[in-house]
Amino acid sequence: MKLLLSLIAVLSFYLVDKSPSTHVAVPEAVTEKDQIQTGAEQTDKYLPYLRGKRVAILANQTSIIGKTHLVDSLHRLGINIVKVFGPEHGFRGNASAGTAVADEADQATGIPIVSLYGRKNKPTKEDLADVDILIYDLQDVGCRFYTNINALARLMEACHENGKELLILDRPNPNGYLIDGPILDMRFRSGIGMFPLPMSHGLTVGEFAQMANGEGWLTNKVKCNLRIIKVANYHHDMPYDLPVSPSPNLNTQQAVMLYPSTCLFEGTYLNHGRGTYFPFTVLGSPELKGKFEFSFTPTGIKGMAETPLFMNQVCYGLDLRNYDIEQLRQKKQINLQWVMELYKASPHKEKFFDSSLSKEMGVIERLVGSGLFRQQIIDGKSEKEIRASWEPGLSQYKAMRKQYLLYP
Repeated sequence: MKLLLSLIAVLSFYLVDKSPSTHVAVPEAVTEKDQIQTGAEQTDKYLPYLRGKRVAILANQTSIIGKTHLVDSLHRLGINIVKVFGPEHGFRGNASAGTAVADEADQATGIPIVSLYGRKNKPTKEDLADVDILIYDLQDVGCRFYTNINALARLMEACHENGKELLILDRPNPNGYLIDGPILDMRFRSGIGMFPLPMSHGLTVGEFAQMANGEGWLTNKVKCNLRIIKVANYHHDMPYDLPVSPSPNLNTQQAVMLYPSTCLFEGTYLNHGRGTYFPFTVLGSPELKGKFEFSFTPTGIKGMAETPLFMNQVCYGLDLRNYDIEQLRQKKQINLQWVMELYKASPHKEKFFDSSLSKEMGVIERLVGSGLFRQQIIDGKSEKEIRASWEPGLSQYKAMRKQYLLYP
């Protein structure tokens, strides 16, 4: 089997574009009947390019070829992987959200793992001294406040600073159909929002990288030398079920699809399922007893939420585990009604936007990306009025986005 793969790789070497340009490996015409192939799965398009190079990879548990981790696959195929960089949740995806991750050696391969979610958030000159090319392969979920694109941008900057090429193995965006929310007001720039994107941006990571380059979003407006392996047989409106959970608290496809809407509740004094095995699909608070029939009780769960809000208290609210996602797909809009409904039902409205996650006010502004949203909900503004305040920024973004699409 190894011999066969090697022969295929050698033959394909002469078919692949070896120039260091941004675009490479453009698939043929896309049809719905064809099976989606991630960038990582199309090994014939990048294995020859990696031969003889010292390779570093930013990866996590979603970095797979079939059912095997990308690092394990490339290691077995003889690619010289000199180190792995680990993002939030760690290289194998077993760290809780927000928990610092330490450097270590991978138990399966012995390859050194350098954490980019602890003492530092991007590779140093020393980290890259023995590296010829970096690979980025993380599954994203298409939201500004999901931190993988932040890690990508910092990796792009490190590549520019150290004269390295970045190979992106692109993956579908499960929320690729959705482009919605206000453009981030940069006054609220933070670790959960670094770029002037809407809440749900409708980009793959490859497209985001092109946009970050083209719009001058990297520090000092530098540009990274990119090589992108596109997803085959894919367009943005196609449903895509993730084969691996992208993070411990996005552990179901329902959670992934609801995330653009229910992540807003991280900026409220409600539990959004942390401390249960169905986070981002239930919403509630003990204070809503008598207002809703559905209830759940958060508990400490190692690796997910060890001290959740309202731990061991019965919470009452909304059960969205069976919500028809097709309604979101048809409207192509984030659901604001859940925030509006639960705010109206809250008996202590002065606490509603006091997020217990950070122990400070302002989380909702950083999540939504606007200084208006909190007061709009308090004032009882209609959804139409709230959406009107997102313009013309959202429409301008949609027009700009077209320049960078790999999957028009």
